[in-house]
Amino acid sequence: VQLVESGGTVARPGGSLRLSCHTYGIVGRLKTMAWVRQAPGDQRELVEQISDGDSTIYEESVKGRVTISRDGTQNTIYLEMNNLKVEDTAVYFCAAMWGGQWTWGQGTQIIVWS
Repeated sequence: VQLVESGGTVARPGGSLRLSCHTYGIVGRLKTMAWVRQAPGDQRELVEQISDGDSTIYEESVKGRVTISRDGTQNTIYLEMNNLKVEDTAVYFCAAMWGGQWTWGQGTQIIVWS
């Protein structure tokens, strides 16, 4: 099982971007996937999770600015981020619940600077 994130970039405050996470080596549909981020010196924090089409935002600071979505035919998820803030700077990880535990990607970095 392999999760591969892409879309990380250097952006300015107020900008937008979209992260992608593609999954390889899994037969069948993953029920629950999520985006998690880790800022320098901080612990990982759950940003948003999607499960069977229902999404839940866990990180207060991104509410109203992010949208998680998934490709219905593949185990691929996206994270749309708008009105970027400097505090969104972090490595963003894709995670999937598989075999009763979370499986992680290697992460993609977003740097927001003014």
